[in-house]
Amino acid sequence: MRKMLAAVVSHVFSGATQKPAMRGLLASLNFSNDATCDIKKCDLYRLEEGPPTSTVLTREEALKYYRTMQVIRRMELKSDQMYKQKFIRGFCHLCDGQEACCVGLEAGINPTDHVITSYRAHGLCYTRGLSVKSILAELTGRRGGCAKGKGGSMHMYGKHFYGGNGIVGAQVPLGAGIAFACKYLGNGQVCLALYGDGAANQGQVAEAYNISALWKLPCVFICENNRYGMGTAVERAAASTDYHKRGNFIPGLRVNGMDILSVREATKFAADHCRSGKGPILMELQTYRYHGHSMSDPGVSYRSREEVHNMRSKSDPIMLLRERMINNNLSNVEELKEIDADVRKEVEEAAQFAITDPEPTLDELAHHLYYRNPPFEVRGTNKWIKYMSVS
Repeated sequence: MRKMLAAVVSHVFSGATQKPAMRGLLASLNFSNDATCDIKKCDLYRLEEGPPTSTVLTREEALKYYRTMQVIRRMELKSDQMYKQKFIRGFCHLCDGQEACCVGLEAGINPTDHVITSYRAHGLCYTRGLSVKSILAELTGRRGGCAKGKGGSMHMYGKHFYGGNGIVGAQVPLGAGIAFACKYLGNGQVCLALYGDGAANQGQVAEAYNISALWKLPCVFICENNRYGMGTAVERAAASTDYHKRGNFIPGLRVNGMDILSVREATKFAADHCRSGKGPILMELQTYRYHGHSMSDPGVSYRSREEVHNMRSKSDPIMLLRERMINNNLSNVEELKEIDADVRKEVEEAAQFAITDPEPTLDELAHHLYYRNPPFEVRGTNKWIKYMSVS
């Protein structure tokens, strides 16, 4: 009898039938529908109350967040590989380690709200609805890229997503302008304007704070403090590292940017603040990037390998969510491994598309300069050569 049972079990879990059998087994497990989770209290500035210190996480939400963060992580690791293989050229800034920021922000707003960010934009591109294929193809400069292969790593766009901006801090006043449009139209939407700790010292950021406060614009200013502006630690670059207080006359909160639930609840709180007509608010997300500033930076000349290892082993956003899901019976190791495998397959297929899709042809060089314009001629680098620009 034992031999027969062993034979049946061996057959069920054999290579040919392992996946369907495993999925059937997982479907039959009695997972919890939701769990109440404690989150770290935010540091507040000019606020009497802040986001809650506990929240409900449903199984559906947890699985969605986990998969999205894994896609971003795998996509960035694949980008690293493709850059070293010279499929990707030029500037390339990766965001692995900061997945809880982009996924948590998206979970706290509406799809019709607006987001603008710096050049470290790949994760936000994905959470705003762009496919892995379109992101990787843009990185390799192919026609299937989200900007038709003309933008590259720093200039990607999607619906209600305005880049990807290469000039340090330039996106912050642009974000204030988007928020002004929201208020002018009276549509109840908000704009998230993201920038790094290095850009926080830019003068144009202070100017954007000022006009937003004067006009009570629905803008959430978000400083992603990953502790290093290029290769300089925040303590060496800023007289005050309390970035959530930098708005002075604007209320602020400092958030654990490695915990997706902390980011989600803080974002909901900040968005509600703006929608209620109270004007702008400032969020500081305390996070960490695993890669260097860009692909030309090894990332270990100004910080130790031990520091990076400690962050990976103790504060990794994906690891923290995985542990929370398992400990609250929202999932188990086997189900999460299946998700990991599906993500790897999706990213590999997207990478193959990104290196085989054709590059834009020369006659498309001037296309899409303007939106909804009749065709017109644009002079090229040689004054005798002209290109036709179409929308």
